[in-house]
Amino acid sequence: MNVKEIIDEYCNAVSNFEKKLGMVFLQLHDNFSPKEFEKLRIFVEEFPKGIPLAVEVRNKIWFEDVVMWADYCKLLSKYKIANIIVDTAGRRDMLHMRLTTPVAFIRWVGCNDDDIDQKRLDQWVTRIKKWRKQGLKELHFFVHQNIEVSSPLLSAYFIEKLNKELKTYLKISEKPGTEQQTLL
Repeated sequence: MNVKEIIDEYCNAVSNFEKKLGMVFLQLHDNFSPKEFEKLRIFVEEFPKGIPLAVEVRNKIWFEDVVMWADYCKLLSKYKIANIIVDTAGRRDMLHMRLTTPVAFIRWVGCNDDDIDQKRLDQWVTRIKKWRKQGLKELHFFVHQNIEVSSPLLSAYFIEKLNKELKTYLKISEKPGTEQQTLL
């Protein structure tokens, strides 16, 4: 499988973000199963080491096959790639809490009930605080839901909690969701 050309083209494009480039993430389709581990291995080996990468597998077999899960995590650890943890109501198997680097990437999906969502975010603050004491160096926390109206408000709630508990100074928008977002 020749993925080098595709990887190079993609990485050349995203490298234009320069200092504004955050974590690049690869979300594999649900039909990408452990049978295709070799394709993933080749991709990971070919991916430029200077661009931070996180990978999310979605096929249930990745989480059910203990040997395959261990091989997958070992591959990511070897190449210093973050393993994406997914917290979504419909896929509790993806909430595995396995870090492969000192960088955590959490894709958090709300359930459109602000009270429940805030309690779930509170639990994440507690876990992140624990991970930080254990050596967590960096956090990428992607908040979204199928009805996005509350995502900016929940993000602000989460940042406020992180700032209080971790003594951080992350910026909270004055009116979440109303500011103009730009890529540059």
